[in-house]
Amino acid sequence: MSFESKQREIICEVGASLYARGHAVGTAGNISAKLDDGWLITPTDACLGRLDPSAIAKVDLSGKHISGDRPSKTLALHRGIYDNNKEARGVVHTHSTHLVALTLAGVWNAEDVLPPITPYYVMKVGHIPLISYRRPGDPEVAAEVAELAARVRGVLLERLGPVVWAPSVEQASAVLEELEETARLWLMTNPKPAALSEAALGDLRETFGAKW
Repeated sequence: MSFESKQREIICEVGASLYARGHAVGTAGNISAKLDDGWLITPTDACLGRLDPSAIAKVDLSGKHISGDRPSKTLALHRGIYDNNKEARGVVHTHSTHLVALTLAGVWNAEDVLPPITPYYVMKVGHIPLISYRRPGDPEVAAEVAELAARVRGVLLERLGPVVWAPSVEQASAVLEELEETARLWLMTNPKPAALSEAALGDLRETFGAKW
C-alpha cells in the first residue's frame, strides 16, 4: 500500500473513531494529512463517521483540487498550518461538545483556554489560545492560526471547536481527545480545581520536557 493510500485509510479510521465516541457530530469537522506532493483533506460537508477513502480530496502543492470530492472550505486554514510548522503532517478539527461549550461559558483566558490541571494536559497538549469568532472558512482565521502554528499544538475557535496538529493524523487526534477531556473535567467540577503548582510544572518540564 502506498503512503497516500495508507493516509486515506488512517483519515477514515480516525474520523470513524472520533464520530463513534461523540467527538464529531453531523457533517461538522475535517481532517487532513500532508503528502510530499500536496495534501489530503476530507470533503466539504462530509460526515467523519462515514468517510470513503477514495472520496478524500487531494490538492497539489499549489492548492489545486486534483482528485476526490470537493475539499473542505477550511483548506486554507490547514495549508497555513502546514506552511508554518514543518513538523505538522496531520491536522484535525472537530466541533467537540465540551470545547465548544467552554467557549460559550468562558475560557480560562485568551492565551490559555484551560488551566494546567492535569499532568497529561501539560505534557500532551500545552498552551491553547482562543481565536475570536468569525464565520467558518473566514480567511482572517486562517491567517491568525498560521501565525501561531509554529508555537503551539492547537487553537480553539470560538463557537466552532478545536483545531490541532501533530506529526501524524493519529497523534493530532490524540491531542484533540486530551484537550476535549480536560475541558469536560473543567466544566463538570465545582468548585474549579486549582492549577498545578509552579513546582509541579517545573518537575514536568525537567522530567518530560513539557513546554509550559
